[in-house]
Amino acid sequence: MNRVNHFLKDIKDNSVWLLMVLPGTIWFLLFSYFPMFGTVIAFKNFRYDPDGFFASILNSEWVGFENFKFLFSTNDAYIITRNTILYNLVFIFLGLVLAVFVAIVLNEIANKKLAKIYQTGMLFPHFLSWVVVSYFVFSFLSVDKGLINNTLSWFGVDAISWYSEPEYWPYILVFMSMWKGVGYGSIVYLAAIVGIDRNYYEAALIDGANKWNQIRFITIPMITPLMIILTIMNIGRIFNSDFGLFYQVPRDSGTLYPVTNVIDTFVYRGLTTMGEVSMSTAAGLYQSVVGFILVLLTNYLVKKIDKEYALF
Repeated sequence: MNRVNHFLKDIKDNSVWLLMVLPGTIWFLLFSYFPMFGTVIAFKNFRYDPDGFFASILNSEWVGFENFKFLFSTNDAYIITRNTILYNLVFIFLGLVLAVFVAIVLNEIANKKLAKIYQTGMLFPHFLSWVVVSYFVFSFLSVDKGLINNTLSWFGVDAISWYSEPEYWPYILVFMSMWKGVGYGSIVYLAAIVGIDRNYYEAALIDGANKWNQIRFITIPMITPLMIILTIMNIGRIFNSDFGLFYQVPRDSGTLYPVTNVIDTFVYRGLTTMGEVSMSTAAGLYQSVVGFILVLLTNYLVKKIDKEYALF
């Protein structure tokens, strides 16, 4: 009874704070935890029932791991897995390096009003839809009226059919991902850098450290724990891809599938052409489980090296 009274007293004392987090809690319950019951579809041959969604789940035939076998027995299984992993490895590494670099540069700009303008300009692409971005890209890469091909024609170079040449697209996709995401990614690191005690820099300046040494021995070590935590979280999503980047920007060109087809686009095409909800659910569950295991494994390795840098 005392525990219950103590619990109720804690709720009463913290009622204001609990009320503030209530909308976020409800959102997580409705859109993150409640839908987890639907993962059972991955183990069933889902078929729609006239009595509704829950009746469809209950009445669908149980097939075990057949949906997972179908996902990895296709001819594209190796290609989509390879593309998903390799692209994400590049995105994680380049995104980390460029985000930290941009954050340090913005912090070192003496004119803070000018720094805010630069920061806003670099942040703006993050809020653009990939649909809009795909049209911008098309305006550059169009065979007939694209800016790049028009420029090449001035120099007597034949136009390039960009949407039919797979060898260019790994570079285009990486560039577009960095262009859209680096500005947003740098915000967290910039906030961490701004929060570093300025006494460290003043002491280093007295000792004769130049700007590079201050960045190398103070700034980077101080934000290293944050870099490791964010990297661990990104590794957890290494089997997930930005659907808009790989579907909208290449304009779903079939000739580019060897370098643009990833797990998310493969599942989407399978869902739209065959209506296989079960296979799509199996792919999503596979991505989540593998991501969870990778987070645990990465965090374990980091903890072995230095416990202070571990996520948990």
